[in-house]
Amino acid sequence: VEGMSKVRISNITTLADTKYLKLYNADYINKKGDLRNWSIASRKDLETIKNKFFRGEEDKIDAVVIVAKHITEDKLVVIRQFRVPINGYVIELPAGLIDNNESFEDAVKRELKEETGLDLISIDYKNTKERVYVSVGMTDESVALVQCTCDGDVSSDNLEDDEDIEVIMVSKEEARQLIDSNENIDVKALLAMQNFILS
Repeated sequence: VEGMSKVRISNITTLADTKYLKLYNADYINKKGDLRNWSIASRKDLETIKNKFFRGEEDKIDAVVIVAKHITEDKLVVIRQFRVPINGYVIELPAGLIDNNESFEDAVKRELKEETGLDLISIDYKNTKERVYVSVGMTDESVALVQCTCDGDVSSDNLEDDEDIEVIMVSKEEARQLIDSNENIDVKALLAMQNFILS
C-alpha cells in the first residue's frame, strides 16, 4: 500500500510438523528496521510457504466455509460440533478442507453432504468470496466463504469417526434465540446468522 513501510520476512523455519497443522517461526524486519519473529500456524508445507513468501507464488485456499440456505425449509443450516481446542461444542457453519486439486465448488458439494447429508443446489457466486482469512494474527489459513442453497434431508451417515456434529436448521427467530443463548458460537456462524436475520 502506498505510503506504508515494507515489513519483510527474512527466514522461515519449522517448529512443529503434524499431518494437518504445522508451526513455523518467521524472522522479519519490522517497519523500524528491527529484527523480530512471529509464530505462524499453517496447513501448508515448508516448501509451499517459502514459495509464497520468497518466490511470489499464488497462495491456494485451504478450506471452504458454507453459508447454506435450505430452500424447502427456508432455514439457514448451522451445525453444533465438538472442538478439541475448546473442549466443548460450538455453533459453526458446515466447513472442510479442500482435497488436493479439488475445486472449491466440488469441496462445497462434498463437505455439505458429508457433514449434513444435504444436497447442494446452487452457489451464489455474486455473494461468494473465494479467499478470506480466518485469524491472521495466528495463521495463514484462507477459506472460500460460499453462499449457496441446498435441499434434502439431514443425515449423519457420512460423518467421519472424529466428527461429532449435530445439524441445526434455523429460522430467523431460532437464529436470534441461538445468538442470545450461552452457547459457544464461531464468529463466521454469528455473522451468517445476523445477516440471515436481516435478509
